[in-house]
Amino acid sequence: MEEDSKQQHAEEEEAAAAAHSNGEAVGADKEEEEGRDPESNSLHEPLLKRHRTLSASPLALVGAKVSHIESLDYEINENVLFKHDWRSRSKAQVLQYIFLKWSLACLVGLLTGIIATTINLAIENIAGYKLLAAVYFIEKERYITGFILFAGVNFVLTLMAALLCVFFAPTAAGPGIPEIKAYLNGVDTPNMFGASTLIVKIIGSIGAVSAGLDLGKEGPLVHIGACISSLLGQGGTDNYRLRWRWLRYFNNDRDRRDLITCGASAGVCAAFRAPVGGVLFSLEEVATWWRSALLWRTFFSTAMVVVVLRAFIEYCSTRNCGLFGQGGLIMFDVSNVTVKYKVMDAIPVIVIGVIGGLLGSLYNHLLHKVLRLYNLINQKGKMHKVLLALTVSLFTSVCLYGLPFLAKCTKCDPSSASVCPTNSRSGNFKQFNCPDGYYNDLATLLTTTNDDAVRNIFSTNHPSEYHTTSLLIFFVLYCILGLFTFGIAVPSGLFLPIILMGSAYGRLLGMAMGSYTSIDEGLYAVLGAASLMSGSMRMTVSLCVIFLELTNNLLLLPITMLVILIAKSVGDCINPSIYEIILELKGLPFLDAHPEPWMRNLTVGELAEAKPSLVTLCGIEKVSWIVDVLRNTTHNGFPVVDEEIVPPVGYAAGARELHGLILRAHLLQVLNKKWFLPEKRRRDEWEVRENFSWIDFAEREGKIEEVAVTREEMEMYVDLHPFTNTTPYTVVESMSVAKAMVLFRQVGLRHMLIVPKYQAAGASPVVGILTRQDLRAYNILMAFPHLEKSKGRGHGN
Repeated sequence: MEEDSKQQHAEEEEAAAAAHSNGEAVGADKEEEEGRDPESNSLHEPLLKRHRTLSASPLALVGAKVSHIESLDYEINENVLFKHDWRSRSKAQVLQYIFLKWSLACLVGLLTGIIATTINLAIENIAGYKLLAAVYFIEKERYITGFILFAGVNFVLTLMAALLCVFFAPTAAGPGIPEIKAYLNGVDTPNMFGASTLIVKIIGSIGAVSAGLDLGKEGPLVHIGACISSLLGQGGTDNYRLRWRWLRYFNNDRDRRDLITCGASAGVCAAFRAPVGGVLFSLEEVATWWRSALLWRTFFSTAMVVVVLRAFIEYCSTRNCGLFGQGGLIMFDVSNVTVKYKVMDAIPVIVIGVIGGLLGSLYNHLLHKVLRLYNLINQKGKMHKVLLALTVSLFTSVCLYGLPFLAKCTKCDPSSASVCPTNSRSGNFKQFNCPDGYYNDLATLLTTTNDDAVRNIFSTNHPSEYHTTSLLIFFVLYCILGLFTFGIAVPSGLFLPIILMGSAYGRLLGMAMGSYTSIDEGLYAVLGAASLMSGSMRMTVSLCVIFLELTNNLLLLPITMLVILIAKSVGDCINPSIYEIILELKGLPFLDAHPEPWMRNLTVGELAEAKPSLVTLCGIEKVSWIVDVLRNTTHNGFPVVDEEIVPPVGYAAGARELHGLILRAHLLQVLNKKWFLPEKRRRDEWEVRENFSWIDFAEREGKIEEVAVTREEMEMYVDLHPFTNTTPYTVVESMSVAKAMVLFRQVGLRHMLIVPKYQAAGASPVVGILTRQDLRAYNILMAFPHLEKSKGRGHGN
């Protein structure tokens, strides 16, 4: 990705060094250069401060570190080496490539399923025995001892998860889904898919969810699936890679993108046991680029996940896995209710959708503010991050243990087939502190795991199971915990907290309707959860299918679709989705599918004029000039222009040819191998193939500072023609920015060359180069502030 000048790069490095080593630091701007304290940010200021230039290169908050981000090379680099490799591939090699693609898709599904089962087994047993021990002391009326045990175990589990995230893998904190969206959009997110991130994500998820924090394991499972895919595709970790010959086919960004898409689908399937929903989630929510062959492989990966989950569930159903093993592939089964609709039922369904859109937007807005506040706290040091997580853990423990004592005991219904009361880990009628024959409805929701809480609040055929006051307390509590838990330094997901909040107000509305509706209260809870998820995350098709696979009630389909569409429409009118907000806070340059309307009034030629002077290279270039360019610019792509050519018939003498585009990484490879010429001439193709292979140009590691070039070598020449991509994507300078942005995003480009509308002898065949940063609305408005007047929302969904 092209960047500005060396001076701007130095300013960014200085800003990153000035920030705290583990804080989520901000970029350099004019105020910081004047000595402003980076920790004195207002909650209304952007977390990342960019240079007020068109081609700014922002610093991204990846984990707890400030990273210089680049784009990925999804475009095929059609140079001489690639063309030779493509021509020389035998039919057997092509079959190897196809076979390996499907084999890796199968492995991704199997490993994700095994890890997801391990996480579920650990969480259910750790949390289950913790709750059983606390209930034992409550039965003995040793309430203080029970609280010390309950809060102490939660404290230790949270401490373990926080320490791992803060000191070993900061990128493992949070859900990881925004970073996966950015990666599949073309943004390189450093260290997001490494082995340390995977291990900490697994252990941290077990600790954080078992500690009773208001977060889910669903988001982390998506990240875990992506990590598994990335490690398989590259043959292992960076330091200990397998050098298997077949894996060379995947040593490129395009195939890694496909694998990570399969991993994300497998993660959603493992989280919700929803194979079709997992595929649709990747298609709708995380993937920018899609094709039919990828659809088949993602579906194959999710099918493998279901096979593994089914095998483990069958094995654990005979009590071989401790407290794990209740239930099957359907997590929140409500299929035992016959759904009948009346005309009056349309009113509460519409109301649920509107409330879901409004509450989802409000939740996004408040969470935005909380994340800014946490950024200021996290900047103060690693121990502040750990203390913040422990504070939230203690507050959560106090609420979960103490609030059920405020609820009234309810007499058990003798006609109910369910066991009442119950002191086991699972059950809809927890006795808690109540006498025999009575149960505590608030304890049923709070003193249990999040999965069991959802099952309990979705419970059907029990119309008077919960008091209105208990549901209100539950709703308010989880709204507060949901805001203050997400953002601490532990692996966390948003799905379960939002489902719990939505199901509470859905059930409340069902209770308010009473005899006016024929829909069960438990089904209202399902509709409330779907509406809040749609109002916050703005998912539609995938969310609908996930809920159908979660609840196993196809009769809910029409009203679920209506609720989701209304909630999304209402939410889109107020603010962006929660993932878009997180992407903006982290400074990841995500390209949205819909350009702003005012972008149609600006041409790419005008953008090129606002940028610094274009740096080009000749087809046969002097080594000294290449070294000088690499040392004094931060550009990652350079147009290659031939000046001394024989023009075709009909063209005037002095014409210049745009040979193509060469990447910085490829120039570094040439300099490292010292492939120089004493005189200015072109190399033969066989010479290139003897010294280089296409595998050499798959790696992007290396810096110009690491290259040693002698004074004599500086006077030599390099033939750049064999390494130049001769088919770069080009646009005419008169094209609108809106059209260029759509093309850039859909094709998955890193660079786009701008060619002149009129060709003339002696004129340059290229007038500019566009990168991801140049097409972002924020940066364009910095260079063209007059467009601010016409700025508006251009998200035509």
